[in-house]
Amino acid sequence: MIDREDIGSWLHGPQFSVPEDYWPGKNLGLPESGPGSTAPLWRRLLGLCFDWGMSYVIALFLFAGHELAILAVFAVQHFVLVSTLGTTVGHRVFGIEVRRFDGSAPGFRAGFLRTVLLCLVIPALIFNVDRRGFHDVAGRTVIVRR
Repeated sequence: MIDREDIGSWLHGPQFSVPEDYWPGKNLGLPESGPGSTAPLWRRLLGLCFDWGMSYVIALFLFAGHELAILAVFAVQHFVLVSTLGTTVGHRVFGIEVRRFDGSAPGFRAGFLRTVLLCLVIPALIFNVDRRGFHDVAGRTVIVRR
């Protein structure tokens, strides 16, 4: 006879354990809290919403709010600002920034890769125990507190 737990166990996803003394970013050499620690998800989401809202307003005035124009404005501002400064306006407002592991700004290659994957949405929703989305892993970057 089939046990109900055997059928339902796959619904819970893969089971793995994280040591009690682990914090997001420990494997990356980042502090547990304060400046330089991995940014919490709520700051990242609020920064993204702020940037999207700003892109919407710009596209509203320049392109009559066309949906693709909003995405294009978002992509351009994200690419330029993250590649050169390591932060967008929304990131700065919520106290976070994108950095390479050596502490420098991501640069154009990583900025472009992150922007493309972020605009596809799904890769940004896939993240690991270090709070790094797939777009961060691919770009070899991490979002930290300022």
